[in-house]
Amino acid sequence: MLSAPRKKVACPTCGELIEYRTDNPYRPFCSQRCKLIDLGQWATESYRIPEKEQLPEDPHHE
Repeated sequence: MLSAPRKKVACPTCGELIEYRTDNPYRPFCSQRCKLIDLGQWATESYRIPEKEQLPEDPHHE
């Protein structure tokens, strides 16, 4: 019996194509190194959600 081909995904940190496997403890990353780099980006607040542009207040609306 043939097994189904495994899905390949790009590591979010380095872009390397890897098989997406449930037994990979670092998924969706390719390695512990890439996982820690991503964690460091969050810890230093390098990843941010952009603020919405502030609209001028309407002087007639209170």
